[in-house]
Amino acid sequence: MFHNDDEVIDFLEKTREIVIPKEILKDREKTIEVIEEHLEVEIPRKLKKKKSIDKYLEKMSQEYVAFKKKKRPIRFIKSLLFMSLYLLPALLLFWFITKNSNYETLRLWNPYILTMIKIFSVLSIFLMCLLGVSYTKKNPHKINHGTVVLSTILVVYAMGVGSAIDMLYGKDKTYQEKLIEEMMSTRNYQYVANLFYNSRMIENTLSKIETQENSEPLYEFEEIQFESNHFANPYEEEILKKESEEDLYKIIKLEGTLRDGVSKYTGYLAVVYDPSRVKIGTSSGAGIDPQTSFGQILSQISKNYHAVVAMNAGGFYDPDWSSNGGVPHGIVIQDGEIKTEFARGIDSGGIIGFTKDNQLVLKNMTAQEAIDMGIRDAVDWGPFLIVNGKNYFKEERSKWACARTVIGQRKDGIVLMLVIDGGQEHSVGASYSDLADIMERYGAYNAASLDGGTSTAMVENHEYINIPFNGQRRTIRSLPNAWIVSGE
Repeated sequence: MFHNDDEVIDFLEKTREIVIPKEILKDREKTIEVIEEHLEVEIPRKLKKKKSIDKYLEKMSQEYVAFKKKKRPIRFIKSLLFMSLYLLPALLLFWFITKNSNYETLRLWNPYILTMIKIFSVLSIFLMCLLGVSYTKKNPHKINHGTVVLSTILVVYAMGVGSAIDMLYGKDKTYQEKLIEEMMSTRNYQYVANLFYNSRMIENTLSKIETQENSEPLYEFEEIQFESNHFANPYEEEILKKESEEDLYKIIKLEGTLRDGVSKYTGYLAVVYDPSRVKIGTSSGAGIDPQTSFGQILSQISKNYHAVVAMNAGGFYDPDWSSNGGVPHGIVIQDGEIKTEFARGIDSGGIIGFTKDNQLVLKNMTAQEAIDMGIRDAVDWGPFLIVNGKNYFKEERSKWACARTVIGQRKDGIVLMLVIDGGQEHSVGASYSDLADIMERYGAYNAASLDGGTSTAMVENHEYINIPFNGQRRTIRSLPNAWIVSGE
Protein backbone atom coordinates (compact mmCIF):
# COMPACT_ATOMS: atom_id res chain seq x y z
CA MET A 1 0.00 0.00 0.00
CA PHE A 2 2.57 2.57 1.15
CA HIS A 3 5.80 1.08 -0.19
CA ASN A 4 5.25 2.56 -3.68
CA ASP A 5 4.18 5.96 -2.40
CA ASP A 6 7.56 7.73 -2.63
CA GLU A 7 6.14 11.16 -1.88
CA VAL A 8 4.57 10.09 1.39
CA ILE A 9 7.70 8.24 2.52
CA ASP A 10 10.03 11.13 1.61
CA PHE A 11 7.77 13.60 3.39
CA LEU A 12 7.63 11.54 6.54
CA GLU A 13 11.37 10.91 6.63
CA LYS A 14 12.40 14.50 5.91
CA THR A 15 9.82 16.46 7.89
CA ARG A 16 9.35 14.20 10.92
CA GLU A 17 12.67 12.34 10.89
CA ILE A 18 10.86 9.02 10.59
CA VAL A 19 12.76 6.07 9.17
CA ILE A 20 10.39 3.28 8.07
CA PRO A 21 12.07 -0.06 7.23
CA LYS A 22 11.00 -1.50 3.87
CA GLU A 23 9.82 -4.72 5.46
CA ILE A 24 7.31 -2.73 7.59
CA LEU A 25 6.06 -0.76 4.58
CA LYS A 26 4.81 -3.98 3.05
CA ASP A 27 2.56 -4.50 6.10
CA ARG A 28 -0.35 -2.07 6.00
CA GLU A 29 -1.25 -2.29 9.70
CA LYS A 30 2.34 -1.79 10.95
CA THR A 31 2.86 1.13 8.61
CA ILE A 32 -0.29 2.87 9.80
CA GLU A 33 0.82 2.34 13.41
CA VAL A 34 4.19 3.99 12.75
CA ILE A 35 2.51 6.96 11.07
CA GLU A 36 -0.02 7.37 13.87
CA GLU A 37 2.69 7.17 16.54
CA HIS A 38 4.93 9.81 15.01
CA LEU A 39 2.21 12.18 13.79
CA GLU A 40 0.10 11.67 16.89
CA VAL A 41 -3.03 11.19 14.83
CA GLU A 42 -5.44 8.39 14.18
CA ILE A 43 -5.95 7.26 10.61
CA PRO A 44 -9.42 5.80 9.99
CA ARG A 45 -9.09 2.16 8.94
CA LYS A 46 -11.68 2.68 6.26
CA LEU A 47 -9.11 4.63 4.21
CA LYS A 48 -7.69 1.67 2.32
CA LYS A 49 -6.83 3.24 -1.01
CA LYS A 50 -3.66 5.25 -1.62
CA LYS A 51 -5.56 8.26 -3.00
CA SER A 52 -7.80 8.34 0.04
CA ILE A 53 -4.82 8.28 2.42
CA ASP A 54 -3.07 11.06 0.44
CA LYS A 55 -6.22 13.14 0.64
CA TYR A 56 -6.54 12.57 4.39
CA LEU A 57 -2.89 13.45 5.03
CA GLU A 58 -3.26 16.66 3.03
CA LYS A 59 -6.19 17.68 5.20
CA MET A 60 -4.43 16.90 8.46
CA SER A 61 -1.09 18.58 7.62
CA GLN A 62 -0.61 21.89 5.84
CA GLU A 63 3.14 21.22 5.96
CA TYR A 64 2.67 18.16 3.77
CA VAL A 65 0.66 20.18 1.26
CA ALA A 66 3.46 22.78 1.08
CA PHE A 67 6.06 20.03 0.76
CA LYS A 68 4.23 18.41 -2.16
CA LYS A 69 4.21 21.73 -4.01
CA LYS A 70 7.94 22.32 -3.51
CA LYS A 71 9.22 18.79 -3.76
CA ARG A 72 8.96 18.20 -7.50
CA PRO A 73 10.84 21.32 -8.70
CA ILE A 74 13.60 20.73 -6.13
CA ARG A 75 13.92 17.10 -7.15
CA PHE A 76 14.06 18.20 -10.81
CA ILE A 77 16.76 20.78 -10.01
CA LYS A 78 18.82 18.19 -8.13
CA SER A 79 18.51 15.71 -11.01
CA LEU A 80 19.52 18.40 -13.50
CA LEU A 81 22.49 19.41 -11.36
CA PHE A 82 23.80 15.86 -11.03
CA MET A 83 23.30 15.29 -14.76
CA SER A 84 25.33 18.43 -15.50
CA LEU A 85 28.11 17.46 -13.09
CA TYR A 86 28.26 13.93 -14.47
CA LEU A 87 28.35 15.10 -18.08
CA LEU A 88 31.05 17.76 -17.62
CA PRO A 89 34.05 15.42 -17.12
CA ALA A 90 32.95 13.19 -20.01
CA LEU A 91 32.45 16.23 -22.26
CA LEU A 92 35.86 17.57 -21.26
CA LEU A 93 37.54 14.27 -22.21
CA PHE A 94 35.60 14.18 -25.47
CA TRP A 95 36.70 17.75 -26.21
CA PHE A 96 40.36 16.81 -25.78
CA ILE A 97 39.84 13.86 -28.11
CA THR A 98 38.09 15.91 -30.81
CA LYS A 99 40.77 18.59 -30.50
CA ASN A 100 43.63 16.12 -31.04
CA SER A 101 42.16 13.27 -33.06
CA ASN A 102 43.34 12.41 -36.56
CA TYR A 103 39.76 11.61 -37.58
CA GLU A 104 38.18 14.52 -39.40
CA THR A 105 34.62 13.46 -38.50
CA LEU A 106 35.52 13.68 -34.80
CA ARG A 107 37.24 17.06 -35.20
CA LEU A 108 34.01 18.47 -36.61
CA TRP A 109 32.45 17.99 -33.16
CA ASN A 110 35.09 20.11 -31.44
CA PRO A 111 33.32 23.53 -31.45
CA TYR A 112 29.98 21.98 -30.43
CA ILE A 113 31.53 20.10 -27.50
CA LEU A 114 33.27 23.27 -26.33
CA THR A 115 29.94 25.15 -26.43
CA MET A 116 28.22 22.37 -24.46
CA ILE A 117 30.98 22.47 -21.81
CA LYS A 118 30.41 26.20 -21.34
CA ILE A 119 26.63 25.76 -21.11
CA PHE A 120 26.80 22.91 -18.60
CA SER A 121 29.39 24.77 -16.51
CA VAL A 122 27.20 27.86 -16.21
CA LEU A 123 24.11 25.69 -15.61
CA SER A 124 25.86 23.75 -12.82
CA ILE A 125 26.90 26.94 -11.02
CA PHE A 126 23.38 28.36 -11.32
CA LEU A 127 21.72 25.17 -10.05
CA MET A 128 24.11 24.87 -7.09
CA CYS A 129 23.30 28.45 -6.08
CA LEU A 130 19.58 27.75 -6.45
CA LEU A 131 19.77 24.61 -4.32
CA GLY A 132 21.89 26.43 -1.73
CA VAL A 133 19.17 29.04 -1.31
CA SER A 134 16.42 26.41 -1.17
CA TYR A 135 18.16 24.53 1.65
CA THR A 136 18.82 27.51 3.88
CA LYS A 137 15.49 26.97 5.70
CA LYS A 138 16.15 23.30 6.28
CA ASN A 139 17.97 21.67 9.14
CA PRO A 140 21.70 22.14 8.35
CA HIS A 141 22.59 19.08 10.41
CA LYS A 142 20.32 16.77 8.44
CA ILE A 143 22.31 14.23 6.39
CA ASN A 144 20.79 12.85 3.19
CA HIS A 145 22.54 9.52 2.72
CA GLY A 146 21.48 9.18 -0.93
CA THR A 147 23.05 12.54 -1.77
CA VAL A 148 26.27 11.54 0.02
CA VAL A 149 26.50 8.33 -2.00
CA LEU A 150 25.83 10.13 -5.29
CA SER A 151 28.35 12.84 -4.45
CA THR A 152 31.01 10.23 -3.60
CA ILE A 153 30.41 8.43 -6.88
CA LEU A 154 30.62 11.77 -8.73
CA VAL A 155 33.93 12.68 -7.10
CA VAL A 156 35.48 9.27 -7.84
CA TYR A 157 34.20 9.40 -11.42
CA ALA A 158 35.48 12.96 -11.98
CA MET A 159 38.88 12.06 -10.52
CA GLY A 160 39.05 9.03 -12.82
CA VAL A 161 38.25 11.08 -15.92
CA GLY A 162 40.69 13.79 -14.79
CA SER A 163 43.44 11.20 -14.38
CA ALA A 164 42.69 9.83 -17.86
CA ILE A 165 42.94 13.34 -19.35
CA ASP A 166 46.22 13.95 -17.53
CA MET A 167 47.67 10.65 -18.76
CA LEU A 168 46.55 11.19 -22.35
CA TYR A 169 47.24 14.92 -22.69
CA GLY A 170 49.24 16.09 -19.66
CA LYS A 171 52.76 17.52 -19.54
CA ASP A 172 54.30 14.14 -18.77
CA LYS A 173 54.60 12.51 -22.22
CA THR A 174 55.74 9.10 -20.96
CA TYR A 175 52.35 7.36 -21.15
CA GLN A 176 51.42 9.14 -24.39
CA GLU A 177 54.62 8.06 -26.14
CA LYS A 178 54.27 4.51 -24.82
CA LEU A 179 50.71 4.22 -26.13
CA ILE A 180 51.66 5.65 -29.53
CA GLU A 181 54.70 3.40 -29.90
CA GLU A 182 52.77 0.28 -28.89
CA MET A 183 49.73 0.96 -31.07
CA MET A 184 51.65 2.19 -34.12
CA SER A 185 53.92 -0.85 -34.06
CA THR A 186 50.88 -2.96 -35.00
CA ARG A 187 48.72 -3.08 -38.11
CA ASN A 188 45.39 -3.68 -36.36
CA TYR A 189 45.39 -1.13 -33.53
CA GLN A 190 46.80 2.03 -35.12
CA TYR A 191 43.29 3.49 -35.02
CA VAL A 192 43.62 3.78 -31.20
CA ALA A 193 46.58 6.17 -31.45
CA ASN A 194 44.88 8.04 -34.31
CA LEU A 195 41.76 8.40 -32.17
CA PHE A 196 43.58 10.19 -29.34
CA TYR A 197 46.43 11.99 -31.13
CA ASN A 198 47.00 14.02 -34.27
CA SER A 199 49.59 13.32 -36.93
CA ARG A 200 52.09 15.81 -35.51
CA MET A 201 52.13 14.17 -32.08
CA ILE A 202 52.48 10.71 -33.64
CA GLU A 203 55.23 11.90 -35.98
CA ASN A 204 57.15 13.51 -33.11
CA THR A 205 57.01 10.30 -31.10
CA LEU A 206 57.89 7.88 -33.87
CA SER A 207 60.70 10.04 -35.28
CA LYS A 208 62.63 10.20 -32.00
CA ILE A 209 65.84 8.33 -32.66
CA GLU A 210 69.41 8.75 -31.56
CA THR A 211 70.99 12.09 -32.40
CA GLN A 212 72.25 11.92 -35.98
CA GLU A 213 73.59 14.58 -38.30
CA ASN A 214 76.40 15.20 -40.76
CA SER A 215 79.54 14.93 -38.63
CA GLU A 216 81.96 14.19 -41.45
CA PRO A 217 83.57 17.01 -43.42
CA LEU A 218 81.99 17.83 -46.77
CA TYR A 219 83.21 15.54 -49.52
CA GLU A 220 83.97 15.73 -53.23
CA PHE A 221 81.24 14.33 -55.46
CA GLU A 222 82.09 11.09 -57.18
CA GLU A 223 82.06 11.07 -60.98
CA ILE A 224 78.72 9.96 -62.41
CA GLN A 225 79.08 6.83 -64.56
CA PHE A 226 76.34 7.42 -67.13
CA GLU A 227 77.97 5.25 -69.81
CA SER A 228 78.55 2.16 -67.68
CA ASN A 229 77.47 -1.13 -69.19
CA HIS A 230 77.64 -2.92 -65.86
CA PHE A 231 75.28 -1.34 -63.35
CA ALA A 232 75.44 -2.59 -59.77
CA ASN A 233 71.70 -3.30 -59.66
CA PRO A 234 68.42 -2.43 -61.44
CA TYR A 235 67.94 0.66 -59.25
CA GLU A 236 71.31 2.03 -60.29
CA GLU A 237 70.38 1.45 -63.90
CA GLU A 238 67.08 3.32 -63.45
CA ILE A 239 68.93 6.27 -61.98
CA LEU A 240 71.80 6.55 -64.48
CA LYS A 241 70.16 5.62 -67.77
CA LYS A 242 69.12 8.82 -69.53
CA GLU A 243 67.08 9.11 -72.70
CA SER A 244 69.16 12.11 -73.73
CA GLU A 245 72.47 13.52 -72.54
CA GLU A 246 70.77 16.91 -72.13
CA ASP A 247 68.18 15.60 -69.67
CA LEU A 248 68.18 17.67 -66.49
CA TYR A 249 66.01 15.17 -64.62
CA LYS A 250 63.84 12.09 -64.98
CA ILE A 251 60.70 10.88 -63.18
CA ILE A 252 60.54 7.23 -62.09
CA LYS A 253 57.18 5.80 -61.06
CA LEU A 254 57.59 3.46 -58.10
CA GLU A 255 55.27 0.61 -57.21
CA GLY A 256 56.04 -1.95 -54.60
CA THR A 257 55.29 -3.70 -51.33
CA LEU A 258 56.13 -2.46 -47.85
CA ARG A 259 58.15 -4.38 -45.27
CA ASP A 260 55.04 -6.24 -44.15
CA GLY A 261 55.02 -8.03 -47.50
CA VAL A 262 51.35 -7.25 -48.05
CA SER A 263 50.62 -3.50 -48.25
CA LYS A 264 51.16 -1.77 -51.59
CA TYR A 265 52.54 1.67 -52.26
CA THR A 266 52.80 3.94 -55.29
CA GLY A 267 55.14 6.89 -55.55
CA TYR A 268 57.24 9.08 -57.81
CA LEU A 269 60.98 9.62 -57.67
CA ALA A 270 62.40 12.71 -59.36
CA VAL A 271 66.07 12.16 -60.20
CA VAL A 272 67.85 15.51 -60.62
CA TYR A 273 71.28 15.29 -62.21
CA ASP A 274 72.40 18.85 -61.48
CA PRO A 275 72.09 19.62 -57.72
CA SER A 276 72.64 23.34 -58.33
CA ARG A 277 69.15 23.46 -59.85
CA VAL A 278 67.49 22.28 -56.61
CA LYS A 279 66.39 25.31 -54.59
CA ILE A 280 63.77 26.51 -52.16
CA GLY A 281 60.76 28.33 -53.58
CA THR A 282 58.49 30.19 -51.18
CA SER A 283 54.88 31.32 -51.30
CA SER A 284 54.49 35.02 -52.11
CA GLY A 285 52.53 35.40 -48.85
CA ALA A 286 54.67 33.32 -46.48
CA GLY A 287 55.60 34.98 -43.18
CA ILE A 288 55.43 34.59 -39.42
CA ASP A 289 52.15 36.43 -38.74
CA PRO A 290 49.22 33.97 -38.88
CA GLN A 291 46.80 36.84 -39.48
CA THR A 292 48.42 38.19 -42.63
CA SER A 293 50.51 35.30 -44.01
CA PHE A 294 49.19 32.86 -46.58
CA GLY A 295 50.44 29.93 -48.60
CA GLN A 296 50.01 28.93 -52.21
CA ILE A 297 49.32 25.59 -53.83
CA LEU A 298 52.35 23.73 -55.17
CA SER A 299 51.52 24.27 -58.84
CA GLN A 300 51.39 28.04 -58.28
CA ILE A 301 54.74 28.10 -56.45
CA SER A 302 56.14 26.08 -59.36
CA LYS A 303 54.84 28.68 -61.84
CA ASN A 304 56.25 31.53 -59.76
CA TYR A 305 59.77 30.11 -60.18
CA HIS A 306 59.38 28.62 -63.68
CA ALA A 307 60.24 25.22 -62.21
CA VAL A 308 60.25 22.01 -64.22
CA VAL A 309 59.66 19.92 -61.08
CA ALA A 310 58.48 20.95 -57.61
CA MET A 311 57.78 19.06 -54.38
CA ASN A 312 56.45 20.17 -51.00
CA ALA A 313 59.14 20.93 -48.39
CA GLY A 314 58.80 22.00 -44.72
CA GLY A 315 55.81 21.91 -42.40
CA PHE A 316 53.69 24.85 -41.32
CA TYR A 317 51.77 26.22 -38.36
CA ASP A 318 48.33 24.60 -38.50
CA PRO A 319 46.16 25.40 -35.43
CA ASP A 320 42.83 23.55 -35.33
CA TRP A 321 43.64 21.98 -38.72
CA SER A 322 42.49 25.13 -40.51
CA SER A 323 45.73 26.86 -41.53
CA ASN A 324 46.18 28.48 -44.93
CA GLY A 325 49.79 27.28 -45.01
CA GLY A 326 51.29 30.74 -44.63
CA VAL A 327 53.54 30.32 -41.57
CA PRO A 328 56.39 27.81 -42.06
CA HIS A 329 57.71 25.96 -39.03
CA GLY A 330 61.38 26.35 -38.16
CA ILE A 331 64.08 28.03 -40.21
CA VAL A 332 63.69 28.75 -43.92
CA ILE A 333 66.75 29.90 -45.87
CA GLN A 334 66.53 31.05 -49.48
CA ASP A 335 69.47 32.15 -51.65
CA GLY A 336 71.74 32.37 -48.61
CA GLU A 337 69.37 34.60 -46.60
CA ILE A 338 67.17 33.77 -43.62
CA LYS A 339 63.66 34.06 -45.04
CA THR A 340 61.65 33.22 -41.89
CA GLU A 341 62.30 31.76 -38.46
CA PHE A 342 59.33 30.44 -36.50
CA ALA A 343 58.80 27.76 -33.83
CA ARG A 344 59.95 24.27 -34.80
CA GLY A 345 57.20 21.86 -35.79
CA ILE A 346 58.89 18.53 -35.05
CA ASP A 347 61.16 17.36 -32.24
CA SER A 348 63.61 15.41 -34.40
CA GLY A 349 65.67 16.40 -37.42
CA GLY A 350 66.85 19.95 -38.04
CA ILE A 351 68.25 21.84 -41.01
CA ILE A 352 67.77 20.09 -44.37
CA GLY A 353 69.62 22.22 -46.87
CA PHE A 354 72.10 22.58 -49.71
CA THR A 355 75.39 24.40 -49.39
CA LYS A 356 76.73 26.79 -52.00
CA ASP A 357 78.74 23.77 -53.20
CA ASN A 358 75.41 21.98 -53.80
CA GLN A 359 75.90 19.34 -51.11
CA LEU A 360 72.93 18.22 -48.99
CA VAL A 361 73.55 18.86 -45.30
CA LEU A 362 71.48 17.40 -42.45
CA LYS A 363 72.30 19.08 -39.16
CA ASN A 364 70.59 20.44 -36.08
CA MET A 365 71.84 24.03 -35.89
CA THR A 366 70.75 27.63 -35.57
CA ALA A 367 69.96 29.84 -38.51
CA GLN A 368 73.20 31.80 -38.08
CA GLU A 369 75.24 28.60 -37.87
CA ALA A 370 73.65 27.46 -41.12
CA ILE A 371 74.52 30.75 -42.83
CA ASP A 372 78.11 30.56 -41.49
CA MET A 373 78.34 27.03 -42.87
CA GLY A 374 77.41 28.28 -46.33
CA ILE A 375 73.86 26.92 -46.56
CA ARG A 376 72.13 28.53 -49.55
CA ASP A 377 68.66 26.91 -49.39
CA ALA A 378 67.09 25.03 -46.48
CA VAL A 379 64.03 24.14 -44.43
CA ASP A 380 63.76 22.74 -40.90
CA TRP A 381 62.12 19.30 -40.61
CA GLY A 382 62.82 15.63 -40.01
CA PRO A 383 63.56 13.00 -39.05
CA PHE A 384 66.82 12.32 -40.84
CA LEU A 385 66.58 8.86 -42.41
CA ILE A 386 70.07 8.24 -43.77
CA VAL A 387 73.11 10.21 -42.63
CA ASN A 388 76.51 9.76 -44.22
CA GLY A 389 75.46 6.38 -45.57
CA LYS A 390 74.02 5.05 -42.29
CA ASN A 391 70.35 3.98 -42.36
CA TYR A 392 68.92 5.03 -38.98
CA PHE A 393 65.68 3.15 -39.60
CA LYS A 394 67.21 -0.18 -40.49
CA GLU A 395 65.29 -1.71 -37.61
CA GLU A 396 61.56 -1.26 -37.94
CA ARG A 397 60.28 1.06 -35.23
CA SER A 398 56.82 1.70 -36.61
CA LYS A 399 54.41 0.20 -39.10
CA TRP A 400 52.54 3.50 -39.54
CA ALA A 401 52.16 4.01 -43.28
CA CYS A 402 50.92 7.33 -44.64
CA ALA A 403 51.69 9.79 -47.45
CA ARG A 404 55.36 10.83 -47.27
CA THR A 405 57.83 13.24 -48.85
CA VAL A 406 61.61 12.75 -48.84
CA ILE A 407 64.66 14.50 -50.23
CA GLY A 408 68.06 12.85 -50.53
CA GLN A 409 71.37 12.98 -52.34
CA ARG A 410 73.69 10.34 -53.66
CA LYS A 411 77.45 10.57 -53.24
CA ASP A 412 77.77 11.47 -56.92
CA GLY A 413 75.65 14.56 -56.28
CA ILE A 414 72.42 13.36 -57.89
CA VAL A 415 69.42 14.60 -55.92
CA LEU A 416 66.49 12.26 -55.20
CA MET A 417 63.04 13.78 -54.58
CA LEU A 418 60.45 11.23 -53.49
CA VAL A 419 56.69 11.34 -52.85
CA ILE A 420 54.57 8.35 -51.77
CA ASP A 421 50.77 8.53 -51.95
CA GLY A 422 48.95 7.45 -48.79
CA GLY A 423 45.56 6.42 -47.43
CA GLN A 424 44.24 5.33 -50.82
CA GLU A 425 43.31 2.07 -52.49
CA HIS A 426 46.30 2.14 -54.82
CA SER A 427 48.75 3.15 -52.07
CA VAL A 428 48.60 2.91 -48.27
CA GLY A 429 51.70 5.09 -47.87
CA ALA A 430 55.01 4.23 -46.23
CA SER A 431 56.62 4.20 -42.79
CA TYR A 432 59.97 5.84 -42.01
CA SER A 433 61.61 2.43 -42.28
CA ASP A 434 60.07 1.89 -45.73
CA LEU A 435 61.24 5.34 -46.86
CA ALA A 436 64.79 4.67 -45.70
CA ASP A 437 64.75 1.34 -47.55
CA ILE A 438 63.62 2.95 -50.80
CA MET A 439 66.18 5.75 -50.61
CA GLU A 440 68.93 3.28 -49.72
CA ARG A 441 68.09 1.14 -52.78
CA TYR A 442 68.59 4.16 -55.02
CA GLY A 443 71.92 4.98 -53.46
CA ALA A 444 71.10 7.89 -51.14
CA TYR A 445 74.07 8.88 -48.98
CA ASN A 446 71.95 11.42 -47.06
CA ALA A 447 68.15 11.53 -46.89
CA ALA A 448 65.55 13.24 -44.72
CA SER A 449 61.79 13.13 -44.35
CA LEU A 450 59.82 16.29 -45.13
CA ASP A 451 56.26 17.27 -44.27
CA GLY A 452 53.88 14.47 -45.27
CA GLY A 453 50.21 13.62 -45.12
CA THR A 454 47.90 15.81 -47.17
CA SER A 455 50.84 18.13 -47.95
CA THR A 456 52.66 15.42 -49.93
CA ALA A 457 52.65 16.55 -53.57
CA MET A 458 54.81 16.68 -56.69
CA VAL A 459 54.27 18.58 -59.93
CA GLU A 460 56.00 18.33 -63.28
CA ASN A 461 55.65 21.36 -65.53
CA HIS A 462 53.08 22.70 -63.00
CA GLU A 463 50.84 19.59 -63.27
CA TYR A 464 50.28 17.22 -60.34
CA ILE A 465 51.61 13.73 -60.97
CA ASN A 466 50.64 12.19 -57.63
CA ILE A 467 47.30 12.28 -55.79
CA PRO A 468 47.32 14.41 -52.60
CA PHE A 469 44.70 12.98 -50.23
CA ASN A 470 43.27 14.07 -46.86
CA GLY A 471 41.89 10.69 -45.80
CA GLN A 472 38.52 11.20 -47.45
CA ARG A 473 39.03 12.89 -50.79
CA ARG A 474 41.63 14.42 -53.09
CA THR A 475 42.80 17.68 -51.51
CA ILE A 476 45.38 20.20 -52.68
CA ARG A 477 46.78 22.18 -49.74
CA SER A 478 48.34 25.59 -49.66
CA LEU A 479 52.01 25.48 -48.69
CA PRO A 480 54.59 27.99 -47.42
CA ASN A 481 57.48 26.60 -49.47
CA ALA A 482 58.63 23.86 -51.84
CA TRP A 483 61.75 22.28 -53.27
CA ILE A 484 61.91 23.32 -56.91
CA VAL A 485 64.06 22.23 -59.83
CA SER A 486 64.84 25.35 -61.79
CA GLY A 487 64.64 25.00 -65.54
CA GLU A 488 66.53 28.22 -66.18
